[in-house]
Amino acid sequence: MKEKNVAILTISREGREIALLLRDELPGVTLYSTVEAEGFHTMASLREGCRELIGEYSALIFCSALGICVRTVGDLLQDKHIDPAILCIDTTGHYVIPVASGHVGGANDLARRIAHILGGEAVVTTQSDRRGLWALDTMGEEQGWRTELLGTTMNHAIALFVERHRVALLIETRSAGTALLERTRPEWVTLFHKAEEIRPRDFDLLINVGCRYHAEIDLPQLCYRPPLLHLGVGCRRMADPTGVTDHVLSEVRAGGFSPLSIADLSSIELKRGEPILEALAERLGVPVRYYDSETLDGVSVPHPSERVDEATGSASVSEAAALTASGGGELVIEKQKGKLSEGSDFTFALAIERKGLMRGHIEFVGAGPGDPDLISVRGRHFLETADLILYAGSLVPVALTECAKEGAVVRSSAGMALEEQIALMKSFYDRGALVVRLHTGDPCIYGAIEEQMAILDEEGMAYHITPGISSFQAAAAELQSEFTIPERVQTIILTRGSGRTPVPEREQLSRLAASQSTMCIYLSASIAEEVERELLTHYPPTTPVAVCYKLTHPEQRIYRGELRDLARIVREQGLKLTTMIVVGEAIGNREGLSRLYHKDFKHLFRP
Repeated sequence: MKEKNVAILTISREGREIALLLRDELPGVTLYSTVEAEGFHTMASLREGCRELIGEYSALIFCSALGICVRTVGDLLQDKHIDPAILCIDTTGHYVIPVASGHVGGANDLARRIAHILGGEAVVTTQSDRRGLWALDTMGEEQGWRTELLGTTMNHAIALFVERHRVALLIETRSAGTALLERTRPEWVTLFHKAEEIRPRDFDLLINVGCRYHAEIDLPQLCYRPPLLHLGVGCRRMADPTGVTDHVLSEVRAGGFSPLSIADLSSIELKRGEPILEALAERLGVPVRYYDSETLDGVSVPHPSERVDEATGSASVSEAAALTASGGGELVIEKQKGKLSEGSDFTFALAIERKGLMRGHIEFVGAGPGDPDLISVRGRHFLETADLILYAGSLVPVALTECAKEGAVVRSSAGMALEEQIALMKSFYDRGALVVRLHTGDPCIYGAIEEQMAILDEEGMAYHITPGISSFQAAAAELQSEFTIPERVQTIILTRGSGRTPVPEREQLSRLAASQSTMCIYLSASIAEEVERELLTHYPPTTPVAVCYKLTHPEQRIYRGELRDLARIVREQGLKLTTMIVVGEAIGNREGLSRLYHKDFKHLFRP
């Protein structure tokens, strides 16, 4: 929820007490009262105060009876798109009621926040909220998408949705916002990733998250336009802008793309300040980005021009600028030439970011240390929606894959060489599928994903990483230890001993031990004697040590002792794999406590 500037209006002592509490908990709060009181601005009357304040604040909160609030604001409200959020709190602080602008103005969200502060109840009456449904009128803004309505109105679309009419949800990009939609999709909403799979006769409404028009789908359409398009423009010096904006946007629409998805304009530095660019940017409400000739000349384009090269130092302006701004995307409208008046030549091209192409996608997901409940919400969502789950079967419990959707392929990579893994992922990727590569812990910590990413980069395959809880974090939790102690140890070292995979000389355990930090040692149980010997070069023999086997698994075992006992513990317990060694005085420490919460400790939120 966006932060608001909030006015709280009070008429009683009880209301002022609530207002003072909220002022301490909410940013941007100003207090008003009908009687003089310390910390409050005085209003001549509630009515006059509201009339003066309604245009100054994004939210007005009444601490009063609901009837008083309604009679005060009734004829002052104009339209939900411009009215501030209006809320009413009863003088016991138990009920927080959004009165107006629940969605667009954010009154519903603010009411929930205040209710949590007061320990009360948010009385939200808007239909979608009462039923736990998407707020279609605000969802686009919340996700950074523009909203476009085709063949319908917002109220009509909302009515179809909340009344459980048949809804097709077409998602043509992947983001945190689309992941949320997929995860919270109501049962009467059918998900599609390809427009050609939608049969219009089976639905009453299309909700589309993407950049493209789909006139072939004869349905009322509520479209959310993510900013994934980049418009590159070139022009003759001081070319007349008259009609150019309308022409370009018309061509973009004719190409099947919504101008509302245009994130920016781009051109060569030589064209800074050109009227055509400024007119387009103003119309679209987007920034203009400029690139030097050297940058643009290094971009491979389908229509290079020797004449443009002679004039600008780059063989392309519009295509090269669009591609550069897209960050490795591709052209969806190649260079188009225009000339609406003599001497006013211009060119334009349109590129789309990779994530707007809705090709295959590979998500590296951190499974966490072992307990299936410790995977992230985002990670579980990917597992539930993946077409292929390729999991590290030697380390990741198979139980983590049991949430796979019907029809998904689930394979263990334990017996696969790297080439086999890549080939399997690519076979799904090439047909537009979602692939999850499931690694133990956090994929970026001893996850062996660098070699996979190198090949994916070479192949131009899109991927992303969802982090996971690493075993060092699980160790701290299971040991009930904070690994950083004020004034004693403030550094955590994640490392491993030198086994089959050599460790750089500068990172030998004997050197790292000089800091006497909290050290979490991976993949080293088989060389415990060497680890103990190297650590003893700097750590005292009595330094606490913990040997953690299969953290958070049902088979978890933890052995505590002193550093001088490390090798013996590992040997006697027969530990080799899935074992972490932790050493340092932070283990079990209850001394040297932080003063962060001491009443005399001053900081930003407690001056």
